[in-house]
Amino acid sequence: MKKEQVVNCQFSVWYPIFKKHTIKSLILPLPQNVIEYLLDDGTLVVSGSDHSTQQTHTNNNNSDAEEDIQWSDDETTTTVTAPEFPEFTSKVLEAINALGGRVFPKLNWSAPRDANWIALNSSLQCHSLSDIFLLFKSSDFVTHDLTQPFLQCSDKDSPDPVINYELVLRKWSELIPGGEFRCFVKENKLIAISQRDYTQYYQHVLKQEEQISQAIQDFFSQHIQYNFLDEDFVFDVYRDSQGRVWLIDLNPFGEVTDSLLFSWEELTSGGDVSQQQEAPAFRHTTSEVTVQPSPCLSYRIPRDFADLSTGEDAYKLIDFLKLKKSQQEESEEEEEEEEENAPQ
Repeated sequence: MKKEQVVNCQFSVWYPIFKKHTIKSLILPLPQNVIEYLLDDGTLVVSGSDHSTQQTHTNNNNSDAEEDIQWSDDETTTTVTAPEFPEFTSKVLEAINALGGRVFPKLNWSAPRDANWIALNSSLQCHSLSDIFLLFKSSDFVTHDLTQPFLQCSDKDSPDPVINYELVLRKWSELIPGGEFRCFVKENKLIAISQRDYTQYYQHVLKQEEQISQAIQDFFSQHIQYNFLDEDFVFDVYRDSQGRVWLIDLNPFGEVTDSLLFSWEELTSGGDVSQQQEAPAFRHTTSEVTVQPSPCLSYRIPRDFADLSTGEDAYKLIDFLKLKKSQQEESEEEEEEEEENAPQ
């Protein structure tokens, strides 16, 4: 995988080529001060407004405190107003409204799929810039785009291409995970297709395997093949309930892209898959026995923490409060005993 291949897979490069076959989207240049804000390590606490957010962090050193710092027993809590971007905010809101009021956000390459746990509805659906900031600042995928887009390229010694970062807003569409597939192209030949959400078993995929594979092959030969800038690449598609195939994304052909139910050894030169003849290899989860955990689980906070913080599980919250009360009572009893036994 070369740096040029990564550059060619930027959304703003491939979208004009395949605009008729994908979801309507708008692209906005990302100002430098917004990039710096996204890379800031502060923990974002989003308010209800797009024009003010708060940041809270713990400070354990003894540096001089500003006047707005409120001291507590064991930590320093600083409440500050997050930087405002009035012009950019206006453009984002205008774009969101133009796309129907609900959007799916991403950067040049990645969407914050690893951060949906932090959203109140566990969804990547956004209605405002605050929603987007919350997801972006919580996403390792987005940080990778901003800091190390060429990390796994083979031509590491060559100069990095200049990247103009962009906010991509895609019209929100309710996509059923069982309709998403990842396709691997080598030398402009479709060699493999994988179920995108391999963590679940979808009965219709098993029943319609031949029809799905043929529909994707037809879509590739009619709209994708020989039209992209590289001959080795990966593309994601969605097959809707009517059987129509839509292009969702393009990715570099290399280990930076998840190979899902294949291995990169199989897909690269010399591998079994790359030597296949006519039809591409098609893999999907064949039964509930082979269901696997989501690869994004490692980015999430423990489920119990999430339930407590949102009040989603009332019984857990009640048990937690009872436990804290019990611990407090035990602590008070111990203190009373120590006072009684203390030498006079």
